[in-house]
This record gives sequence, structure tokens and C-alpha cells, in this order.
Amino acid sequence: MKKQVNDLLITDIRRLNHDNFLIELKSESPVGAIHPGQFVNVKAENTPSAFLRRPLSVHDINEDANTFSLLVKVVGEGTKKLSELKPGETLSVVYPLGNGFKMPSKGDRILLVGGGVGIAPMMHMARESVKNGAEVHILLGARSITDHILLDEFKQFGTIHITTDDGTLGTKGFVVNHAVLSANQSFDRIHCCGPEPMMKAVARKAREMNTECEVSLENMMACGFGVCLCCVTKTTEGNKCVCTEGPVFNINDLEWQI
Repeated sequence: MKKQVNDLLITDIRRLNHDNFLIELKSESPVGAIHPGQFVNVKAENTPSAFLRRPLSVHDINEDANTFSLLVKVVGEGTKKLSELKPGETLSVVYPLGNGFKMPSKGDRILLVGGGVGIAPMMHMARESVKNGAEVHILLGARSITDHILLDEFKQFGTIHITTDDGTLGTKGFVVNHAVLSANQSFDRIHCCGPEPMMKAVARKAREMNTECEVSLENMMACGFGVCLCCVTKTTEGNKCVCTEGPVFNINDLEWQI
């Protein structure tokens, strides 16, 4: 799909917990060509200290309504400004950017792993994987029960597995402590997004399980077009821009010491 720069209509803003919210945007062009794992760059208006666009994963798509949603965590002035937007206003968006996840085939058994706000691209991936006839398992990790969001929505598309650091919901510990990431489990592919230490730990587990694994990197991305070189990561083929060559990479293509 050709990249677009449009002012999209905000149709809904939904507060999920103390620092996460969903923005739903309506586009005049078809949204179905946005692949799971791709992202957009949005502009937070009237924020002098946040003049760069913010990269956000496409969380989910409603093709019938011609809308897509973005999951946002308030971490600074730019995202705080986004949280203050209202339905009926517009948001400047560059989309779609980057390369997404490898899609499963009918009958494939896949595991989606999301930690914290890294769950953002997993809803779209789960929905499209089910459409392809895959068996979907979803492993979601957070610090505590109050940090878990959208669990009922995820349950529509697969078997849910939960961890919390403090044990207030699901398995106590990190996502790699869950039994679904063990040698006696069999998946055709694992797809992961979250903090880099978590993704590296999942990558180690995937290798132990002899399972193909993709990760969605969250490097700082200022331009989204591979010009500023802020998001460069080391790969087996040299340095590559995450915004154009990723954000999704096979772990075998990364120079990770795992």
C-alpha cells in the first residue's frame, strides 16, 4: 500500500487504565492493506518539546467501518497531548510504515507474545491469523493485574495465557516463566513485541524450542523513512533501519547476544 499523509478523523478515544488509551481513526481510503506489525507516525500538535512525530503500531482494524485503532501509553508530553484529543478532531498520520509479521497458513499453530504496551500490534495479528485458519495462542505479560488491558477482546481470537510480575493474575513472573514457552510445546512460529530484554528472553526460549521467531523492535524512530538513521540496528547483513527494514525481524537476522 502506498504511503499516505492524511488528517484522519478521530471517531473514539477510550481510556483503558491509568496510562493506556485507544484512539480510533477513520480513513477515506481502504485500511485493509495495512499489514499486522506495520506502524504509523502521528503528529502531536502544539507541543514545542515534542515536535517529532510519534511511531505507533496499528492495534486493530475494522474494514467494514474503514477505521483503525492505535494503542497509546502516556510516557511523555507528546503522548500526553494525544491522550487529550477528542472525538471529532483530526490527527495527522503517515501510514502505513515498515514491514509486518509473516502471516501464518491454514492449520499453523502460532504464539503471539506481548509485554506491556508491546501488545499493541498483536490484536491485528491475531484477527488476521484467525482469518487465515491458524490456531492462535496469545501470551500477555504485565507488572500487575491493573496493568493488563483488553483481555476480553484478545479472547475472541485465541487461547489466552497471562503472567504478572507480582502474581496478581495468571502465572507469577515474566512471560518466559509461563509453561506455554517450554520444550514440550510445539508452535510453527512465535511473534513477539515488548521491552528488548523480554524479547531477547523469548528469543532464547524459541531457540530452545527449535521454533521460528519474529520480534518487533521498538527502537527510537524519528522520521519513519530511513533518513534520520536514529533507529539503526545491527543485523547479520550489516546495519539496517528499523523503520524501513523492520520493525519486524526474524531473530536469526539480528546480532543479538542471546
